[in-house]
Amino acid sequence: MNKVVLVTGANSGIGLALCERLLQDTESLQLCLACRNMQRAQAARSALLTSHPSAQVALLQMDTSSISSVLAAAQEVKLRYNRLDCVYLNAGIMPKPQFDVNAFFKGLFSSGIITMFTTGQGILTQKDCVTADSLQEVFATNLFGHFLLIRELEPVLCDAGHTSQLIWTSSSNAHRPAFNLEDIQHQRGTQPYSSSKYASDLLSLALNTHHNKQGLYSSVICPGFVMTNMTYGILPSFPAFLWTLLMPVFWLIRMFCNNFTLNPYNGSEALFWLFKQKPESLDPQAKYHSSTSGLGNNYIQPRKMDIDLETSEALYEQLLHLESEVRKKLKGKQK
Repeated sequence: MNKVVLVTGANSGIGLALCERLLQDTESLQLCLACRNMQRAQAARSALLTSHPSAQVALLQMDTSSISSVLAAAQEVKLRYNRLDCVYLNAGIMPKPQFDVNAFFKGLFSSGIITMFTTGQGILTQKDCVTADSLQEVFATNLFGHFLLIRELEPVLCDAGHTSQLIWTSSSNAHRPAFNLEDIQHQRGTQPYSSSKYASDLLSLALNTHHNKQGLYSSVICPGFVMTNMTYGILPSFPAFLWTLLMPVFWLIRMFCNNFTLNPYNGSEALFWLFKQKPESLDPQAKYHSSTSGLGNNYIQPRKMDIDLETSEALYEQLLHLESEVRKKLKGKQK
């Protein structure tokens, strides 16, 4: 039977590179690109079909920051497919990043230069906003929209005698200090991206606790430091040629720090590798890092995450409660 794979945020960057690799490797594949911008999604689909004319590539409009969009997309998925083999929870945003230039140049000449580049620690903050559903946008886009999608798709994910995978694109920027159980939407902080990525690490663990017996397994990856639109957005005032000038520096750093995957193909290594594994054999407390050696060879590094079962369960319960509140509000609007 053809495997059915859904990828959110699939129209560019790591998501698109992953789709290309999946189609290169697996002929019998039904691929569904879930994207917010359908014009870009169409362009991505056309590019994939140019390389793979006989591929089965479908499009699905979904904005993970919008509750109604996620629910509508989930209904459409259940109409199209009677099962899903793998869902890549890859869509994410880092809005209005604030870059501390002084901290950056100070970090260039410190022992923490590698940590600074690979995690953004000490140099990045963001300004978040509120969605039409009265949720923090980063939280809704990166975490809650995906959580709601999983909840809606349980009938086609949790099927007796069938194993399914959830694979989250997390980050080395996922820091425990940025996350607070008393403020899971990060309304009072300045690191919503880091908070949302740490929360996705916790949620993955909780999903394994609750759904492994039903054949649903969840894993987390880090793509490494990749030059994507999100990366370029961190320094929007930097001219393109300056990024080009920095590339030799990044290649040099990669000789000592293999987190510098640099391009989307390399960054998608862990996403692709997990698709080839038996989900039940994976460590639910490990984050699988895409890595590239100084010679340009790709490989995977599993590393234990700084998470615990108690906190993951507490987050899961809060998300269930928020889901209930959101559904009640939506029903009230529909009346």
